[in-house]
Amino acid sequence: MLAHIPGLRVVMPSSPERAYGLLLAAIRDPDPVVFLEPTRIYRAAKGRVEDDGESLPLDVAFVLREGRDLTLISWGAMVKETLAAAEELAADGIDAEVIDLATLKPYDEETVLASVSKTGRCVIVHEAARTGGFGAEIAALIAERALLSLLAPVVRVTGYDTIIPLSRLEQYYMPSVGRIAAAARKVYQFG
Repeated sequence: MLAHIPGLRVVMPSSPERAYGLLLAAIRDPDPVVFLEPTRIYRAAKGRVEDDGESLPLDVAFVLREGRDLTLISWGAMVKETLAAAEELAADGIDAEVIDLATLKPYDEETVLASVSKTGRCVIVHEAARTGGFGAEIAALIAERALLSLLAPVVRVTGYDTIIPLSRLEQYYMPSVGRIAAAARKVYQFG
């Protein structure tokens, strides 16, 4: 919803280290920046962050894992599951590149396109509902600018088209490592 507002930057970190660096960059940026903190990362990762005053660049995606067979794109709290799925795939001999988008608007189109052009396959992972989710924007970019590089259709692994349950049922709504890995295997074996 916020990505539709002209003039706004939208940032969503996936770890304490990226939260620190991106928040500093957001504060220092002369333009308005909306900084979204997924509450799930509060429970998912702990660690000391060096208070060194070093910011991370806005509008730049982070390649967290290099790969040659397929590209996994995610952001925010889903990066943890996406990295775990990449490890599971590696055990099967599938080398997945993992991209943490980090800035949703404007997002780093060049990193996305370079990765998809290299691997020929893409799975986009996000916790929002499938219909109208931001993953569709990325899939559209790939269709418009990297279609001839694709060896398989782009697949999205998302939350379901329902209200997010804020209870123990949340675990059934969110994409799991298993769902992500299954989608990646399907994309990898396509054709």
